[in-house]
Amino acid sequence: MKKRKHTKLVYESEYVAKVDVELIDTDSGWSPYLLIEDARKLDDVREALRKGDLKAAGRLARIYTLKPVDFTVSAG
Repeated sequence: MKKRKHTKLVYESEYVAKVDVELIDTDSGWSPYLLIEDARKLDDVREALRKGDLKAAGRLARIYTLKPVDFTVSAG
C-alpha cells in the first residue's frame, strides 16, 4: 500500500476549489482509494460552495472564481 498526495478540483457555480487529498494505491483493481476523511472534505467544500459560504470552503481548499471567456469579435 502506498499513499500519494493529489489535488482534486471541485466545481460549483462560478467557483472552483483545489482540495489537497491523499490517494492510496494498492495491488487491487479498484485502486487508488480516497481516505474517508478526504472524501468528507470534498463533500464539505462542495456543500459550502453551494451555500455561498466561501469562508468555510476556504478553510479546506483554495478557492478560485471562474469567468467565461467571450470569443465573439466585434465587427468594425
